Amino acid sequence: MQNTQYNKWVACWGNATSITDRRECVYAKDITLRYPVRMSFDGSQLRFRFSNLTGTEPVSLTKAFAGRVPITFNGNASTVLMPGKETESDAIDYPVRRGDMVEVSMYFAGYTQMNSGTLITGPLSHGFYSYGDYAEAETLPLDLTRKTNWFYFLNTIDILTEEQNRAVVCYGDSITAQSWPDYLSMLAFGSNVSIIRRAVSGTRILRQYDCITYQAYGLKGSTRFPIEINVAGATDVIIQHGINDIIHPVGTDVNPFRPWSDLPTVEEMQRGVEELYVEPSKTLGLKVWSGTLLPIYGWRTYNEKREEMRNAFNQWLRTSEIFDGCIDFDAAVCDANDHRAFAPGFDSGDHLHPSEKAYEAMAQAAWDELTN
Repeated sequence: MQNTQYNKWVACWGNATSITDRRECVYAKDITLRYPVRMSFDGSQLRFRFSNLTGTEPVSLTKAFAGRVPITFNGNASTVLMPGKETESDAIDYPVRRGDMVEVSMYFAGYTQMNSGTLITGPLSHGFYSYGDYAEAETLPLDLTRKTNWFYFLNTIDILTEEQNRAVVCYGDSITAQSWPDYLSMLAFGSNVSIIRRAVSGTRILRQYDCITYQAYGLKGSTRFPIEINVAGATDVIIQHGINDIIHPVGTDVNPFRPWSDLPTVEEMQRGVEELYVEPSKTLGLKVWSGTLLPIYGWRTYNEKREEMRNAFNQWLRTSEIFDGCIDFDAAVCDANDHRAFAPGFDSGDHLHPSEKAYEAMAQAAWDELTN
């Protein structure tokens, strides 16, 4: 590869960073994390962003590798990920072709607070952890290794690539933390577009939980978005967010952490999207796509008022001139005979999250709009 043809940094993989689910054990020691990532483009160099955004203690990253190539930080093999901060590596020479798999491995020798990570799923999203130092190993030991869908610390991978390549950001909650961005990446493969996921399950536009029971539901939009929209080479952002604002509040007599005062009006949600998401995106020169909210009929907190809110919000998402376009996910997955519900075969079973087949339909709807 000739370096002269690669002159633009573009994110080729990305994740959000949130507070991990609070369990009895929140520390690890002598552990290797490994995440295989498929390259979206040809390129000559890679750089990596590691995040301890939601940690409360410094995290000592003993060493990190891309394949067998060391990842360095100001020339050093190790670094300290400071709480509330993100750390970018040096750029490393690492020639890749579109479709290459790059395994990013991290080793943490000492006691490590595992507080910064996000659960994501999909056909392209999986990782491994091993007990011991195997960051440099070609293969991980079978008897000391397990699969994981928790992505700790690794936040973004940028590639030095050709000028025409660009990134599209998918921003949202658990719907986006699950499979449709991976299926969209598969549809986009071979084009000049990479898909960067910025999603945290349970998140809301206007509120967040500060109790340990629901901390993993993440930061509110005003905190999340300015950090997560930091994506090299981004040209577009798809915003599919807001259903949790509608379905979470149940009253303190049912759940002390979910008061009715948390339930916004549709107008407050609209204003939140415009002020927190659309205006900052436009300032950055990004094209902004709205994504309609999916059916919730049968979900445990479903009622007519919430359905009316969802429909009113969706109508605004479809028609507001503040957006450059709308990806009508709702229309792609709802039952043609009962728009409150998922189409047959499109419900995962909980009446809130789509099935894998429905996620494929969402990805196709997004790709059709992006390429129209």
